[in-house]
Amino acid sequence: MYAIISMKDTVRVPPKEFGGKLNDAILKILKDEYEGIVDESIGVIVAVMEVENVGEGKVIPGDGAAYYSTQYKAIVYKPEMKEIVEGTITEITEFGAFVRTGPIEGLIHVSQIMNDYINYDAKGPGFIGKESNKKLGLEDQVIARIATCSLKGNIPNSKLGLTMRQPGLGKTDWLAIDQKKKDKNKKAKPAKKEEKTEKKKK
Repeated sequence: MYAIISMKDTVRVPPKEFGGKLNDAILKILKDEYEGIVDESIGVIVAVMEVENVGEGKVIPGDGAAYYSTQYKAIVYKPEMKEIVEGTITEITEFGAFVRTGPIEGLIHVSQIMNDYINYDAKGPGFIGKESNKKLGLEDQVIARIATCSLKGNIPNSKLGLTMRQPGLGKTDWLAIDQKKKDKNKKAKPAKKEEKTEKKKK
C-alpha cells in the first residue's frame, strides 16, 4: 500500500551548500540519504517529495556544517498481510516465480502458483497447469495476495511471499479459463440427472 506521510529529521548541511537555496540543498540531501531505505514501521521510502518546514540552523564547533530541524513529505510503500497486489513476472525458476510489485520483488513458490498440478518448462521458462492448461511466463501481468512479509534495512534484504491459488488471482486470462470450466460443470450436471430418471422408468 502506498501512502504520503510527513516526517521529521535533523539534516546536516555542509558548508559547500551555503551559497544556494537552503530548501533545495536539504531536499537533495534527504533524497540521497533516505530514498530506497526500508523501515519496518513505515515501509520503503520510495521518494522524498518536498520540504515542508525548516527550523533555525545550529552549528557544532569543529564541524563547520549547519544542522536544521526539518519536516518533509515522502511517498512510502508498506506491504500489508493479505493485501491484493498487481505485478510483473521478472524471473522464473524451478522453485517458483519472482514478481515485481512496487519497489519490492516477491516470490510465488511453485506450490502457490495455481490450484492445479503444474509442470515446469525450462525452455520457456514458465509453468503450465496439467489439467487447466493455464500458463505463466516472463513479463506476464498477475494479481497476487501477500502471504508473508519481512522488511529489513534495505530492499534486497526485504522479502515478500505471495500466493495466486485463490479464486480471482493469477493472470487475467485465467478467469476466462475458470469460467469455462464452471460452465461445463453446470451443463454436465443436468445430463446426469436425466440419465437417472430414464433408468428408473425402465
